[in-house]
Amino acid sequence: MSTVTRLPRPILDNYAWQQQGLCRGRDVEAFFTDDPDQGRRARNDQTEAAKAVCAACPVVAQCLRHALSVPEPFGIWGGTTAPERARMLWNVAG
Repeated sequence: MSTVTRLPRPILDNYAWQQQGLCRGRDVEAFFTDDPDQGRRARNDQTEAAKAVCAACPVVAQCLRHALSVPEPFGIWGGTTAPERARMLWNVAG
């Protein structure tokens, strides 16, 4: 039988930046733009609106760093879409 290693609990300070995010308190669906029931134009408009929130956010850099380190497979994080983050990670991995 294999031994299960317990992961350390998350340190709250590591996520304190989320309290300052401009997305906090907004409709979470606005940042997850992959709804197949929406048309392409509606998804693009929703993506651009979410990115506009990120562009003015004081913690956009921390958010992107988090999204790349996890990596977040869905949604707008740090002003980027999941495919944009995947390309960033691919370019780094080279």
